[in-house]
Amino acid sequence: MKVQREKRFALLMAVRDSDYVKKVYGGYFNVFVEAFADEEEKWDLFRIVEGEFPAIDDLQNYEGFVISGSPHDAYGDEYWILELCFILQTLFAMQKKVLGICFGHQVLCRALGGKVGKAYSGWDIGIRKVCEVPEGAQVLACSDKTRVEMFKFGDNILGIQGHPEYEKDILDNIIDRLLSNGSFEKGFAEEAKLKSMEAEADRKYWERICKSFLKGRWITQSQTYF
Repeated sequence: MKVQREKRFALLMAVRDSDYVKKVYGGYFNVFVEAFADEEEKWDLFRIVEGEFPAIDDLQNYEGFVISGSPHDAYGDEYWILELCFILQTLFAMQKKVLGICFGHQVLCRALGGKVGKAYSGWDIGIRKVCEVPEGAQVLACSDKTRVEMFKFGDNILGIQGHPEYEKDILDNIIDRLLSNGSFEKGFAEEAKLKSMEAEADRKYWERICKSFLKGRWITQSQTYF
């Protein structure tokens, strides 16, 4: 009887756990696993923001990789961001599945030859970045805030500007923290929360998109949290 090999996936986490997410979910890793993992899969966590990366020789053992969002700039030159760009170029050459979310979406563009820079169109529950996809990539979605909300490059690279893994309470906590540290004004925070209540993102739909991509299935359009 042939024994089926356990499928392995890796989360490349570019953000540190907030106190709220640690208390409620046990960390962002659990949020991602709940959103994207299937039973009988093994998911490994690499805290790349702290310089923790999978070994190059171990990359071949993974079916796919997810790059999280981050408060850091995808166009920055911190050591770990440059190391991440090298890893992503290696994964692209290996034709491994890579899903990038928010910061992950932007750094994929950078690593594969596109352009990423700061935009000046204001907040959209997060700093919006100018993003030009690499030559040969296909833009799948855009908005009035950015030309590239979602893109794919062949069958192995998918970038999404939004956060399909977020529950609404996580978004509300982020809004509260950004308000408390002066990142934006009370009126903007209230409007953002109201907007999220009036137009509840179809999170399960976006989860299916991400899971279908990672597991070799496939896509279309809706709305998600930013």
